[in-house]
Formats: sequence, C-alpha cells, structure tokens
Amino acid sequence: MFNGPWLRELGRLPWGVILVIVALGSFGLVVLYSAAGGALMPWASKQGIRFAILLMAMLGLAMVRPETWMRLAWPIYGVVLLGLIGVELLGHVGGGSQRWLDIGIIRLQPSEFMKLAIVLVLARYYQSLPTGFETRLNALLPALGLIAVPAALVMLQPDLGTALSITFGGVVVMFLAGVRLWLFVGAGVAAAAAMPLVWVMLHEYQRKRVLIFIDPSTDPRGAGYHITQSKIAIGSGGLHGKGFLNGTQSHLDYLPELQTDFIFATMAEEWGLMGGLFIILGFGIVLAWGIGVALRGKTQFERLLALGLTSTLFFYLAVNMMMVMGLAPVVGIPLPLISYGGSAMMTVLILLGIVMGIARKNTIPKQ
Repeated sequence: MFNGPWLRELGRLPWGVILVIVALGSFGLVVLYSAAGGALMPWASKQGIRFAILLMAMLGLAMVRPETWMRLAWPIYGVVLLGLIGVELLGHVGGGSQRWLDIGIIRLQPSEFMKLAIVLVLARYYQSLPTGFETRLNALLPALGLIAVPAALVMLQPDLGTALSITFGGVVVMFLAGVRLWLFVGAGVAAAAAMPLVWVMLHEYQRKRVLIFIDPSTDPRGAGYHITQSKIAIGSGGLHGKGFLNGTQSHLDYLPELQTDFIFATMAEEWGLMGGLFIILGFGIVLAWGIGVALRGKTQFERLLALGLTSTLFFYLAVNMMMVMGLAPVVGIPLPLISYGGSAMMTVLILLGIVMGIARKNTIPKQ
C-alpha cells in the first residue's frame, strides 16, 4: 500500500492515535464555535488554522529519530533557558505577567518549551549516568539544579502553573530513572515544613486562589466567582447537556475565561457528562499509547523521554479538569487541544510528535 521511503515511514505512524488527536482537536473547534455564539471568529477559525499547521508539524517531528533528540538535548535546554532569562530582561508584559518574548513576527513563551526541554535533558542526563549512581548526592544535585533554575525563573514571571508543570515533569523522570522513593518522601515532608515560607513568597492573587480553593463561598462575587460559575455550568449540563449552542452560563457571560482555562466547563454545559467522557476517553487512549511506547523503548533515553512526556500531558489534563471542578486551585493551565491558544497546543503536538518518533523507530524491522 505504501511505496517509496517517505510513504513507508508514514505508514509506520500510529494512525489510530492520530485520528483520536484529530477528533479531540476538531471537538475543541466545535466548542469554541459555540462559545463565540455560533461564530467562527474570534476563536474557532484561528484555532483551526493553528491546529492544521501544528498537526503537520507533529507528523514532521515524528520522522525525527530519538538519537537526534538525544544529541540536541543539552543545546535545546540551553536555548530555552536563555529564553527564560530573556523574558526577565526584555519580556512582554500581558495580563499582569511577563511571560513572552516579542521577536517581531511572533511572540514566544519560552516557559512552554521548558516543559519539554526539562524532560528531554533529564532523560539525556540519566542515559549517560552509570546504573546505581542515581541516588548519590553528586548525581542528585545536578538533576535538581536542572529543574530548580527554570522553575524559579518561571515563578518570577509569575506563572505558578507552568512552574509546577516543569517541576512535575522533572521529578517524574528522576523517579523513573531509579532515584529512591524515600528521597521523594523526605522531599515531600521538607516541602510541607516549608509551606509557611512558600506562602509568604506567593503573590497576593496566588494566595487568594488557594484560599478560594479551600472555600469559594468566602468571596462568591470576587475571587471565588470563576470557580463558582464553573461548577454551575458543569452541574447544569447533566448527562446529555443543554444542547449545541444552548449554553447559558457561557453565552450570557457568567463564565469567565470560557475559551481558555474554563473551556471544559463551557463544553460540559452543552454536551454534559457524555461530552466529558468523550474527552477523557480520547485522552485516555493517547496516554495509554504513550505508556506503551515507553515500555517498548529500546534504550533508557527512549523510555524516560516517552514516559516523561506522557506524564507531562497527563499533568495538563488532570490539573485543568480538577481546577474547573473545584478540586484544585486555579493555576491557569489550559486543556490540551481544546482550549484556545497557540502556545499550549504547540507544546502538546510537539510532545506527541516526539513520542511518535520513538514509536516509529521501534517499528522499523531489523536488517
């Protein structure tokens, strides 16, 4: 069926997973179309163009062998880290945060790329580390430094959600590489003891988010407004939802950030529990596939990279859904492929393209 080298390589891609990704992205466009009151502008048309372009980029990245990523791991990490430093020195301020580098033709958010770079560089680091050295102090300190420096720079922007995502991805790779469990338990106890200091370091709006998470009713018209309206939208959707274009919380402007952070609530009001299960099932298929790719990896680098990136995708999903349902503080993490915005979509499709490259390489028959 597939003739020629490029067609043969394309034939080795996981087309079932690609179709699931297309289905999720297309559903996101439908939700954005409805969120705009049944109009392509201002969200659905732009998102559709971005999705088509980035989907092609994902297929292109799937042609890259994991060995190439291993060679480029340190340079990629270094360039993204310089980008984070550049944000602090020259970054564009928007919405009270300084997160973007404006290079004329495009505005880049280096912190998004660091979610991938941290997994990439730590997978490379542990690939070169002799077995049994993972828990030694002289091996732990460099790994912790690789995580702490970018996480601290992102916290300065300030962007708690992205800093947590970077830290989560790095810690997952360390755990998978063989760092002993008791160290993570000890770190958790130390983090709990340091909470008073962390609380003082948080910005006022971040402290307010935590307090509202504990009890949204303390300020239902102020800081608790977002999560209160989100719960109303999700609950009013019921099993089958109110129907396409029939949402009231979104169309009457009760639901803030309806196209980005709270897109799941926008969807749930119109599509109900069935729409939520569609998204969860679709991403469940993608996550299960990513775990399978990692288990079939031929090298330590491939296994750590595939599972670390899959865990990063899981973090996106879990935190966003918990956030809109009041199970986690609002930290500004979008729902992959569904929320409006180019940076998160680019990160997720690059992530999936890299994992597809590992899967493709391991389906090539031995000569």
